[in-house]
Amino acid sequence: MSQLPPDLWSRPRIAAALATCDMATVIEGVRTARGWSQGDLARAVAYSQSWVSRVVNGQQSLTVTQVHDLARRLDIPLHLLRFDGTLQPDADAAPAAPAPEPGRAADTPAALLDGGQLSVDATIAPALRSITGGQRRMDSTSPARDLLPSAVAHVHLAERMLLKARGTTHHSAVSAAASEASGFAAWLHADQGDMGSARMHYRTAVIRARQAGMRLLDVYMLGSLAAFEIDTAEDPELGLGLVQEAEYVLGPSAHPTARAWLACVGALAHAGIGDRSAAAHGIGRAEKEIARSGNTNPPWPWVFAFDQAKVAGYRALVGVRLRSPHDARDAFAEASGPQARGAKQSAVLKVELAAAHAEAGDVDEAFRLAVEALDTGTRFGSARVVDRVRSFRRRYRGPQAACVRDLDDRLASLVNAAPSSGYKSG
Repeated sequence: MSQLPPDLWSRPRIAAALATCDMATVIEGVRTARGWSQGDLARAVAYSQSWVSRVVNGQQSLTVTQVHDLARRLDIPLHLLRFDGTLQPDADAAPAAPAPEPGRAADTPAALLDGGQLSVDATIAPALRSITGGQRRMDSTSPARDLLPSAVAHVHLAERMLLKARGTTHHSAVSAAASEASGFAAWLHADQGDMGSARMHYRTAVIRARQAGMRLLDVYMLGSLAAFEIDTAEDPELGLGLVQEAEYVLGPSAHPTARAWLACVGALAHAGIGDRSAAAHGIGRAEKEIARSGNTNPPWPWVFAFDQAKVAGYRALVGVRLRSPHDARDAFAEASGPQARGAKQSAVLKVELAAAHAEAGDVDEAFRLAVEALDTGTRFGSARVVDRVRSFRRRYRGPQAACVRDLDDRLASLVNAAPSSGYKSG
């Protein structure tokens, strides 16, 4: 069997189909990528050609067992289909045979298993959201590696509830709750350096927000994916494209909090590309938006108003990327600073500020901040923080002062202690 293209699963149409378990689109995508006819596809999966035709045309429902069997035969990653760990075929089930005639028990769609349709009422979405909210609060004091298993399990729970809510008046609210759950799982995966899983969950969060029909949630998740691509994946061009898509969805007359935040994310993308003028324009737009009277009451899913301190924080990040250390240090001083943030986000900002100090020639202060960030990163098991400290050290080309050697020793100790420390770099 020929190899599938490496980027097949990340192509927008296929990624969306995987996230919603749209097996017709996924299977047709595999067939096209391999250059098969429908007859070739039928032979590969050991089903009849007429049955395969009904599947790819969306006319044939699939059982969970059949989904697993087709995924195995076609090399479709099960974890991308939202089935691993939650739905499994019977342990003693025989290999799947061609689908029986409609109406038989084996023809029951996956969405209706677990004893048929179960009721979903108005309490489900708030309950799901409260779980995500509790997990987010714990993120400021707990290692991501400790939160990740429960966050991923919560995503699966939300997806199951979403299937049960299909066709009911609660579908939109449950979709929104599932979007928030996936967005938080993405954040945790990014903190652990698992870029592929983070990207997959962010994309799912966007899809679920659109299914919910909530424009601001759609923008928030698109912007979060953009910030991930810009800042963590270091792909500002891709991030800028996502920002532009989010701005189109947002429209010209949206809430100032959303517009200010998105302008800052866009400014960070422009700075990553090296476009100083566009970055400054983005920060300027954000400052105008936060001065509007309506900015005092942020809309959901924003919790806090996007204020002057937050814009100053982005201005500082822009200054670091544009190699303007004095501007960056002034902006960091104006911002609310790491003290107002969670420990891990504080550490990320300390590494950025360390880079600004190093650019300005203040080596002792730069490496003091880097050491503090490293201590936080190791304490919380955050690959994102530790890898940023390593990146800062790699970029430094100045004199080998005592503070530099101290950081080198700490990084070397971390590598030597890695097997027993629980820290894992992505």
